[in-house]
Amino acid sequence: MDELRTRRVAEAMREELSELIRFESNDPRIAQVDVTEVVVSPDMKRADVLVSLPADAEERRQALEGLESARHYLRRGLMQRMELFRMPELKFRADAEVTGGALEKLKRRMRRGRARD
Repeated sequence: MDELRTRRVAEAMREELSELIRFESNDPRIAQVDVTEVVVSPDMKRADVLVSLPADAEERRQALEGLESARHYLRRGLMQRMELFRMPELKFRADAEVTGGALEKLKRRMRRGRARD
């Protein structure tokens, strides 16, 4: 698949997942989770979703468990919002660069040209 298209799909998935988690999810374990980046495989079969998690180790564990339990709900929500031939399987991982600090996140977005939020 074209690299530009893959990046556009990944960015659209990041935005939609952020909205689904913030506004449509009722799970309190994932209330503090923010989607920082989505990396889609070239064949569109898998998407690694990098998320920023709370600083506390127990809250981090609970947030990852909450994301795993909501994985099918989030994928179904993405299918309804995006018109893709194949919706990738979602795999949630903690973003190593973001440790709850907003400054690092803002710097990364500015380097990419997305200075909002």
